Amino acid sequence: MIEVNNLTKNYGSVTAVNDVSFTIEKGHVYGLLGPNGAGKSTIMNIMTGCLAATSGTVKVNGHDIYEEASAAKSGIGYLPEVPPLYPDMTPNEYLRFIAKVRKVKSGIDDEVKRVSKLCGITSVSEQLIRTLSKGYRQRVGIAGTLIGDPEIVILDEPTVGLDPLQLIEVRALISQLKQDHAVILSSHIMGEIAAVCDYIIIMAYGEIVAEGTLDELEKSRKGRTITVISSGDYVEIKEILSEIEGVDYVITYPRGDYVKSVIETKEGFDIQDDIRSVLEENEIEVREVLTARVSIEDIFIRLTTEAAVKKAEKDAERSKPKEAEDTEKRAKEYNPLASPYLNDEDQNADPESGEGAYTSLFSGDDETAIEETAETVEDAAEDTAEVLKETAEFAEETADAAEDAVDDIIDDNKTEEGGDEQ
Repeated sequence: MIEVNNLTKNYGSVTAVNDVSFTIEKGHVYGLLGPNGAGKSTIMNIMTGCLAATSGTVKVNGHDIYEEASAAKSGIGYLPEVPPLYPDMTPNEYLRFIAKVRKVKSGIDDEVKRVSKLCGITSVSEQLIRTLSKGYRQRVGIAGTLIGDPEIVILDEPTVGLDPLQLIEVRALISQLKQDHAVILSSHIMGEIAAVCDYIIIMAYGEIVAEGTLDELEKSRKGRTITVISSGDYVEIKEILSEIEGVDYVITYPRGDYVKSVIETKEGFDIQDDIRSVLEENEIEVREVLTARVSIEDIFIRLTTEAAVKKAEKDAERSKPKEAEDTEKRAKEYNPLASPYLNDEDQNADPESGEGAYTSLFSGDDETAIEETAETVEDAAEDTAEVLKETAEFAEETADAAEDAVDDIIDDNKTEEGGDEQ
């Protein structure tokens, strides 16, 4: 239904989406999971034709989203992160308006009733949208995306700001939609993606770092996760834990007065006792050690952390001044025996011992040019010194004249005051 191929979006020197490809099919709920700034919303805006890509293609039912925009967009219902609602309309009025925008030619009333019932907003259909709770406003927004029965429903962060009860209701609605639609939703909340989606695409810094069903992703990490709660310095603890045989990956971070360590083990290793004993040997108090199967949260944290490290390394490399790179390159490539300032005798010196090199560094025209340049610089320096001397003399004369003028003014004032007294 949707084919995304080699999608890239640049904002100047910043790459928001980098060579992303995936396919969306009917009957599934796809989740774009990633931290803030991963590129999820950018991809959705490009998929719906709201934003142009730098390169790559998006095809909806075979129609290019840019070259055949009308045909492609007719099959998409899109709800941005902030629903584009009109607060002074009722849900009924809003949905009728959307139906006209989407060119529903007949049966508008029936279509509005259908989506209102599906989204559970019939009871509030005549209230002003401004009076509705956030959960109901979100439902109204989803109802708007379903007007015209699009095959593809795209929802950007559809549960942000909802309370637990509203969250459950919207999740149930999304799960219901996949029976007749292909549903794509984005979120940075791992629990939401795991609860609703049957195919997950994990993103970080504009790239896909993993994808598959929840079961496939969990099985891709064949070890186990061990969570350790301890005292001590989190940097030191990470170094200690990383040295234990069977440890595949360690993340440590401070949490108030304790340190939390999340460890992924290699397949077939049971190192729970080793962890406790090694930490205690280093006089680190162990408060708790928990073992569990690798979860989607563990996978997400590891993949996004790895992506962050790679990005930091790339940024450090790119930020290296070009001049320094050029200097380093010249230093590596520089051969003193091939210098244009060496005479023929120097050029023919032994390249290993250097014998015979630098017998006369400059010769002929080179020496003359250097002497002439030195004389020019010396003359310029003398001229500058003369100008500075004249400027100083002028400043001194100006100061004396100003002082004399002030004295004259004071004398005039005294004369005027004496005249007044008489």
